Amino acid sequence: MTKLNKVLSLLILVALAVSCGKSSNDNFTLKGSVKGLKKGVVYLQKDGDSSIVDLDSMVISGQSEFTLHTHIDEPILLYLKLFKNDGAEHYIPFFADKGVTEITTSLKGFNYDSEIKGSKQQELLKEYLSVLSRYNDKNLDIIEESFKAREKNDSIAVDSLNRLADHLIKRKYAYTIQFAMNNKDSEIAPYLALYETRNANPVYIDSIYNSLNPEIKNSLYGKKLSEVIANRNSNN
Repeated sequence: MTKLNKVLSLLILVALAVSCGKSSNDNFTLKGSVKGLKKGVVYLQKDGDSSIVDLDSMVISGQSEFTLHTHIDEPILLYLKLFKNDGAEHYIPFFADKGVTEITTSLKGFNYDSEIKGSKQQELLKEYLSVLSRYNDKNLDIIEESFKAREKNDSIAVDSLNRLADHLIKRKYAYTIQFAMNNKDSEIAPYLALYETRNANPVYIDSIYNSLNPEIKNSLYGKKLSEVIANRNSNN
């Protein structure tokens, strides 16, 4: 038995163990397909207190379609993970809510070719990320130009590009904060405040939290944001 087959055999046993633990109370279904995938294991995962938690899994052997299930109490960010024993990490994050989410992607571009249809929170996340990608592309351009300037020992150009990079970061934070406040009635708002504005001025983080309606403040990410703010204030 080859090393690959041994690894896959072990993962199949683990996947079966996880799948056998499914509850009749499942209220979330992930349907998906990975074009070009013939063998591997797909996992449905979430963030735990200190590590990633497997919620369900399925062995892929010949077919490219899969269905995974779990129970969720409220909208939450989940992950679709693909294991294909190539030494790389293959994850697709998505915002899930009760019901059905569909993900289609390809083996070659697993992370980048994904099309996700599901929750309204996912639609907002997609909208946010589509704009954020422009800032990230611009940042890559600045990094490239800065590298060229350093090679030429052009300190004036380097300083100018550094200022441009700092300005871009501020613009990205401003966009994120405004997007969160514009969607204060969605779980996406506290989620972005928690994970996309870590180094922003605390005043803006507080503004996002204070703008949330009571239901969102009482959500998973609303409570986490409240804890972060409380811990910060207690240390000041």
